[in-house]
Amino acid sequence: MLKTLILIPSRMSATRLPGKPLLKINNLSIISHVFNKAKNTKIGRVVVCTEDKTIMEDVIKNGGEAILTSNQHKSGTDRIFEAYKKLEIRDIDYILNIQGDEPAIDEKDIIRLNDMMIKTNSNIGTLGAEIKDKKMFINENIVKVTTKEKLNNKNFSLVLSFKRNHIFKEEENIYHHIGIYAYKVKTLEKFINLNQSKNEIENRLEQLRALDNDLKINIALAKSSPIGVDTKEDYLALKKIMEYKL
Repeated sequence: MLKTLILIPSRMSATRLPGKPLLKINNLSIISHVFNKAKNTKIGRVVVCTEDKTIMEDVIKNGGEAILTSNQHKSGTDRIFEAYKKLEIRDIDYILNIQGDEPAIDEKDIIRLNDMMIKTNSNIGTLGAEIKDKKMFINENIVKVTTKEKLNNKNFSLVLSFKRNHIFKEEENIYHHIGIYAYKVKTLEKFINLNQSKNEIENRLEQLRALDNDLKINIALAKSSPIGVDTKEDYLALKKIMEYKL
């Protein structure tokens, strides 16, 4: 049976909202919310990968597992690969990289991505959700993804591009990109040994490194479009929603 390891990169020094992993929603840090969502999928072992002892201590205090990594990484993917090597796990086939600022991500969507990766024997996979708010097309904090085919509940289409900047709604097959990636272990190792591409650096999107080096990315349709926490406004909006639901 194929095995998946879930790794969650997290750091305190995000430029737009420093310290966001430890911001509280319902008296629990954002990073611990993400850990719990990942753990509840029962896909496999879950570990937070961080350069900050404060994040590690918070995760462990709340019943999670965390590992310290270097503070020299240029991307979250580089961070999770270091963690994977440090953990010395020999029988893992896939690694799921869940962004530490997606506390509202749907557990069923995480499971769906993992299932699609295994079913189709894909090398890299991610998720996209339908865009229902027109403001998302011009919000540079929201990453948009264009796909080869219109997404549905059954397909695992190829990604054509990722963008932060303004996108016209008239373009076909545009979705809200959700911060999660699945990799075959060998593909992840190949990816992190590639140099950062000009496209990646200019757009602040590490997934462009894969496309720029002809590594195909498949994408599944997510049922929900969660709010990622990039700004203080995002945090306050999500806090209000999650605390209201409770």
